[in-house]
Amino acid sequence: MIGVLIPVHNEEQLLGACLETVLQAGQHPALAGEPVVVLAVLDSCSDASTEIARGYPVAILEVLARNVGQTRAAGAQYLLDLGARWIACTDGDSTVAEDWLAEQLALDADAVCGTVTPGQWDKDIPEHAQIRYQQHYQHRDDHRHVHGANLGVSAAAYLRAGGFPPLACHEDVQLIRQLEMSGARIAWSCRPRVTTSTRLNARAQGGFADYLRTLSSSPA
Repeated sequence: MIGVLIPVHNEEQLLGACLETVLQAGQHPALAGEPVVVLAVLDSCSDASTEIARGYPVAILEVLARNVGQTRAAGAQYLLDLGARWIACTDGDSTVAEDWLAEQLALDADAVCGTVTPGQWDKDIPEHAQIRYQQHYQHRDDHRHVHGANLGVSAAAYLRAGGFPPLACHEDVQLIRQLEMSGARIAWSCRPRVTTSTRLNARAQGGFADYLRTLSSSPA
């Protein structure tokens, strides 16, 4: 069984599109009918995210952590308990390509670090910040970006590495460090495709939104 882990904190505007694309990816012919369980881990949601998630054929886990590391760890354990052999991660503000899961598995690695493509640029992000982002981002194989929005790991490698640490930010980066230390084979690839939001209203301090805010506030 393949598990898809999606942490959610107040994502009512974008969650529906995320779940639709993930469910589509779970039907890809290359998966040969292997069961895919999509799990939305709803962390301290005060908007309509819970109601939206309940409108889709996905599993739901509710937590009160306000901590993305704890949220991801709880979701991963839930999927492991169901027997998942592979855990693919994305975020509630992102959409995935229809071959996203198929491409992760086709890389035949212990873990996969994929790239992300910005969606429509937020109106408050100036053009010079958009250009700077594109100049510095490595959208190619053998990049060294780590995104919780486009990450996959085998159950065995995840357990050997000790799982997601309970960090409020960069829990994905720390997991990859732990995987490297445990000798895991990591594929750094642009083949699994994810599009992510460019909103500046951050859900996790120090995350992607804060990075975009920093670019936007820098001199042109």
